[in-house]
Amino acid sequence: MVTSHHEAAHRIFQDRPELLVPVFRILDVPLPAKASVDVLSADVTEMRPLERRVDSVLRVKPSDGGDGFLLAIEAQGRRDRDKAVSWAYYLSHLKAKYNCPALLLVICRDKVTADWAAGPFRLGPEGWTALSVHPLVLGPGNVPVITDPEEAARDLPLATFSAMTHGRDGGAPDILEALALALGTADPESAEYYSELLEIGLGDTRARETWRKLMVSSYFPGRGTLFEEKFLEGKAEGKAEGKAEGTAEVVLRVLQNRGIPASNDIRERVMGCRDLDELGRWLDRAFHVTSAEELFDGE
Repeated sequence: MVTSHHEAAHRIFQDRPELLVPVFRILDVPLPAKASVDVLSADVTEMRPLERRVDSVLRVKPSDGGDGFLLAIEAQGRRDRDKAVSWAYYLSHLKAKYNCPALLLVICRDKVTADWAAGPFRLGPEGWTALSVHPLVLGPGNVPVITDPEEAARDLPLATFSAMTHGRDGGAPDILEALALALGTADPESAEYYSELLEIGLGDTRARETWRKLMVSSYFPGRGTLFEEKFLEGKAEGKAEGKAEGTAEVVLRVLQNRGIPASNDIRERVMGCRDLDELGRWLDRAFHVTSAEELFDGE
């Protein structure tokens, strides 16, 4: 089942392709200078019932017009013996579809899965390799631990990815605190994006609760995150305030239609009230009082 933290692990590459620069440096894979990156369709289904879909597919093109390559990105949470066949299919299909060489990048959040995902995966009958898959792998073993706020501020995509990758480690609180301090100096849009992406990416971990206490920004709606809770609370309060204001206007309109004058002080008191029960009592009285002051009798 695809989960929110699974999506966050590869979506960051779609939204922030600049992350490829430090990532390829970690993997010791050359990346064309000043390359442009395009997001391609992740659908590799053919005209048959079996559906296949890569998590993310990027096209990396050098600025000088030279040969580029495709990057298929998969977030992998556990060992899966069927994945080797799927990955071989993805790479072959992408090569055939776009006539462009393809690489596979597998993102893992635990060392056991990362060690397994490194392969190589050899396909063919026993004693003969017909096809071999050699994924590039990112995991706790090679993604740097960033606990310096200044270092995190210099590369927010990598710092966020580091926090997601090491979210289950004992040192996660230090990583999160450094990133929180770094986001405090970032522009509001970036702070909003990375804080929300990380909360989703941490999944059901203690680190997520730690992060919720540190940040109150949001980027992704509908995910049940801290900012969204605050936003919905504010929205509910806004609706209540709007209803109160509307009721107050009706109270004054009833007085006006009945030819009963209301002083500025009374108008301010009515319009400033946000207690719907009290406004309801005033509205009932507005149809019967002989002066505006009688609205407040007994209060």
